[in-house]
Amino acid sequence: MAKKAKKVGRVIWAGAPAEHDYPAAQSFLRLIASPELVEVWTALLSQAPTVHQHAKDILRAARLPLLPADDPEVKKDLKRVASGAILSPILLIRGDLTAGRVLQIADGYHRVCASYHLSEDTDIPCRLVSLPAVSKSATRA
Repeated sequence: MAKKAKKVGRVIWAGAPAEHDYPAAQSFLRLIASPELVEVWTALLSQAPTVHQHAKDILRAARLPLLPADDPEVKKDLKRVASGAILSPILLIRGDLTAGRVLQIADGYHRVCASYHLSEDTDIPCRLVSLPAVSKSATRA
């Protein structure tokens, strides 16, 4: 199945995340959540619609620093952009301001940073999902 590409400024984005992005996201998410929740998030991410967010807003919501342009992975993504390669959309788990939970970049932190170095207003395609609702009966068990 062919993926549509969208050119935004100088960055060309794939229409959907690459298949290898989901295992990469799972690898990170296993460090911060239970295996069951990681499976739920991965399934939700694979079905979520694509939304667009600015690079600056993603980094602020995730409370992550901008990695330098000479970071090896950021540098690799900047070279890919310069050569016209297509970047994969990023995978995000929504934060919750009222719960003190920040946005999680499940996959694509380096792509966000590379995009920011091109322009902080780079419009990045994202798959964004929220924590599943937990029923009160489930929390009593």
